[in-house]
Amino acid sequence: MAQRKIIHVDCDCFYAAVEMRDDPSLREVPLAVGGEGGRGVVTTCNYKARAFGVRSAMPGGEARRLCPGLVTVPTDMARYRAVSKQVMAILRELTDLVEPLSLDEAYLDVSEVSDHKGSATLMAQHLRQRVKDEVGITISAGVAPNKFLAKIASDWKKPDGLFVIRPEDVDGFVRDLKVEKLFGVGQVTAGRLHALGAGTCGDLQNIPADVLLEKFGKQGYRLREMAYGRDDRDVVVSRIAKSVSVERTFSQDLPDKRACESVMASLVADLNLRLTRKSARKPIHKLFIKIRYSDFSTHTLERVREQIREPAMEDYQPLLDELVSNAERPVRLLGLGVRFRSDESPVMQLRLFD
Repeated sequence: MAQRKIIHVDCDCFYAAVEMRDDPSLREVPLAVGGEGGRGVVTTCNYKARAFGVRSAMPGGEARRLCPGLVTVPTDMARYRAVSKQVMAILRELTDLVEPLSLDEAYLDVSEVSDHKGSATLMAQHLRQRVKDEVGITISAGVAPNKFLAKIASDWKKPDGLFVIRPEDVDGFVRDLKVEKLFGVGQVTAGRLHALGAGTCGDLQNIPADVLLEKFGKQGYRLREMAYGRDDRDVVVSRIAKSVSVERTFSQDLPDKRACESVMASLVADLNLRLTRKSARKPIHKLFIKIRYSDFSTHTLERVREQIREPAMEDYQPLLDELVSNAERPVRLLGLGVRFRSDESPVMQLRLFD
């Protein structure tokens, strides 16, 4: 089987990041989301608060003792969900193989993606830049041959970091990795591993498999696999792709509508390429077009077009004509897409190339 390429992305102090984005005065102070009042618990805090020892799940009273200047704001889940949706939509433009773990983190399997020269590192850089530009928060990313290592990598250079573990680096990387970093190893398990003489994965590799099985049961097998940097879990997709789109941000603004028309043909070709990657073409329900002007204002337009099988340039021209009222306005981003007819029964989408 070809070498897998997995990216794990994790939004930095997510709820706090959204609050700081929406109220810039909060960027300069130690901030906790949640934890106000006598019995509140801190949900997330920013890095200024973490410097005082404040942590998520800590009672608000304790957090204020550690950090007397702590500012607290109430949680606003509807707002965080909306921002999460924006982030996940950006991830899904790169690949359908996205497995969200929570509102603020997800795995992507990009093994078959040819965009960005097929380089998972370039893909991760692209995603981080887009989230920063379009959503206004930072994400950290880890790139590795499997889920276990990608998740460790995304934490390696937090916040706002990118860390890559190449296949040839795996052995050297895990040998020095502390056992506390392993998934499912808390204080108790770490203590038991230390008692066996294992402080790092390198030490853990030297403990016979039968000893680990005897001491830890089924978890012993998993510990041994992780100690060698092995993990064969797939990225699990449990949502139906409702749309497919392509977009391009131009390093120099397109000067006018005519310039947009000149790049549309290649965008339509990219879109059809992405559509053929789907295991089966679903019935198209709508076409949509998206434009971001040089002043960053963004406009979209969609129209029902159910008879179209393979979208062509002339199918998008009427949408462009309708959306662009000022033909001389410089354009920073242009995107095209299709929405599929909704089918209410959810389907597990399997990897194409297993």
